Order: sequence, then structure tokens, then C-alpha cells
Amino acid sequence: MSKRPRRNHSPAFKAKVALAAVKGEKTLAELAQQFDVHPNQITQWKAQLLDGAADVFGAEKAGAATPPVDVRTL
Repeated sequence: MSKRPRRNHSPAFKAKVALAAVKGEKTLAELAQQFDVHPNQITQWKAQLLDGAADVFGAEKAGAATPPVDVRTL
């Protein structure tokens, strides 16, 4: 029996699969068959997406903060 070589999925693919899982229109088994990924992997990606969802809205405020400008040097 030959093993399948290890696959590296792009972040865009992971997001696409996780979003499909969050939508809930198909079962995990259907998604696994459609995307050729194990159902446990889909569950992990879905959990990562839901855990990181708050960072999407919080990152904007953290990234917008600029260091104070020293007016004397200008």
C-alpha cells in the first residue's frame, strides 16, 4: 500500500473550505469528498477560522495606531 505524499494547502484554499463548513449547507462528509480533504482537517480549519475571526476586526485598530510624532524634530 502506497502512502499519499504530504500535501500543503494554500491559505486561500483553507479559508474557502472553512467558510464552506461555517455556512453549513453541506455536511462534513460532503465537503471532505468535494475538496478531497479529511473531515477532521476541515473541523480544525473551521475552528481556526472562528478563533481568528475577532482578529479581523481588531487588527484594523491595532494597525492604524501610529507612533507619536515628535514635533520638535520637524
